Amino acid sequence: TLSPFAQRVEREARRSGFTAASRQVVIGDGAAWLWNIASECFPHAIQILDKFHAKEHVHEVAKAVFGAGTDLAQQWAQQRCEEMDRGQIQALIAAIAAHATHAERARTCAGYFTIHRQRMNYPTFETMGLCVGSGVVEAGCKTAIGVRMKHAGMHWTEPGANAIAALRCCRLSRRYEDFWAWRAAQANPNAAALTPIQPPFITF
Repeated sequence: TLSPFAQRVEREARRSGFTAASRQVVIGDGAAWLWNIASECFPHAIQILDKFHAKEHVHEVAKAVFGAGTDLAQQWAQQRCEEMDRGQIQALIAAIAAHATHAERARTCAGYFTIHRQRMNYPTFETMGLCVGSGVVEAGCKTAIGVRMKHAGMHWTEPGANAIAALRCCRLSRRYEDFWAWRAAQANPNAAALTPIQPPFITF
């Protein structure tokens, strides 16, 4: 059974036409829950680990092994990122794993990349014209949620935050009027029966 959030993702995917697309792509970081939803809702989608997120992990390993801000750390990280760019993921993992016995960060990163190696075929993805970063989505989240809800002194209950986030998304998606038409129809069942109105993509 899909979680409530996964059900909302699936509904929005249907509404936007994503589920009918000839090629579906899911980009994300390494969170297991995200990939579980992707596999459950969109089993045929191409899954891509955010390349810039992956490179951040490489730089964290370099700092842990060689020291933050050192030339050696920078050179090592650059070499590993070039391997990533070329799609040499096994070589990348091996180079990181070589430091696993004395650096916990290296051990966890090697395991992380091993789990996601099929999602790191960046040369192929880029040749296909696919985006390999989730920065646009993250920026959208900041615009939709952060700009409205993260001001000094603001405190939210979960129901209140969900309600405002829903309205904010409706407004930015140009479905604000549709939302209120739908709410009015819910309050007047007789009118709704005469002119059925589809609910917006977010419900409270």
